[in-house]
Amino acid sequence: MESTQIFAYGIFFVIAVIFSIMLNGLLLKFSKTLGIRNLNDSIIRWSEQSKPSLGGISFYVIFLLSITSYSFIFGNSFILANNQFLGIVVSCTIAFLMGLADDAYNTKPFLKFFVQVLCAIILIISGIFIRIFPWSWANYLFTIFWVVGMMNSINMLDNMDAITTSISITILLAALLIIFIDHGFTTNIHVILLLGVMGALTGFLYYNWYPSKLFMGDTGSQFLGVFLSAIGILYFWNSADSNGQLVQSKQFFVSILTFIIPICDTTTVVINRISRRQSPFIGGKDHTTHHLSYLGLSDRQVSLVFAGLSFLSMLCTVFIIYYIRDWGYLHMIIFGIYFLLIFGLLFYISKTTRSKLNDTK
Repeated sequence: MESTQIFAYGIFFVIAVIFSIMLNGLLLKFSKTLGIRNLNDSIIRWSEQSKPSLGGISFYVIFLLSITSYSFIFGNSFILANNQFLGIVVSCTIAFLMGLADDAYNTKPFLKFFVQVLCAIILIISGIFIRIFPWSWANYLFTIFWVVGMMNSINMLDNMDAITTSISITILLAALLIIFIDHGFTTNIHVILLLGVMGALTGFLYYNWYPSKLFMGDTGSQFLGVFLSAIGILYFWNSADSNGQLVQSKQFFVSILTFIIPICDTTTVVINRISRRQSPFIGGKDHTTHHLSYLGLSDRQVSLVFAGLSFLSMLCTVFIIYYIRDWGYLHMIIFGIYFLLIFGLLFYISKTTRSKLNDTK
């Protein structure tokens, strides 16, 4: 039975990658009249060229096909009875529609924020919320902060070719490894969703790698933001220790290490913009990705550096969950130093290349 499941999952992933390549290729052909940002709008891209922001459509289409494929592969027609599954589907759909509207019409910031909070509330109602505090209200508030923060972080990180795509793939891969190590090749609906979205991202990477032909747009970044935040809650924030208990400090480090790049990038940008008395919500070429370019790295090298850091942090996450049985202060110090080194290095680079940032304005 296990070998059959491995084969089914493998075939499904390959099909998802191929379908993503074909679908994005089709969208690219229609891009002369659809999905291209106005050159005079307020969105600031690293690329000097206006490119179609249609990649997110393929993410959502393959996400829906993954749901259908689950029933077809495993003959289970009762997945809609799962509240957490429904919460993910509804919140991802709302985020996708909001992102689609934003790509087309540049929606108001307040409306965007309202929809992000709504997505978080839907996840909470469905039973997907962070369990780290002894008080339910604190868990709910922190969950809203996490979901809204991650939706904005993923959106802000989508500022250079292949960055968000490759980092999202490593986060999904970490969740898959946790599921497989913990439960084996299970018929968990989340496995199909993870494989489907990861396949969609892998196929999209063919067009998004430097020099890119497609952007994912807000359609893709908002969908990914809520999907990754939900997966983060289920498999990182709420990851139990070997004895089945939740250890708050361990949950914290597992989560921040898995999402280290979006957390470090957003924190750096917010601190720097506030220090310059600028709004942290207005786009600019002052992200950690941009500062590595100011340092002399090519766009391709920046993508590889961030993908490498994310992959290394993913390995740390898997190591913490499955190989550290007696979590203690020493582990918090070691992995705390690791996080601070990554953040400190990226923050320092953002300060040393500030003069080159001013030259780009």
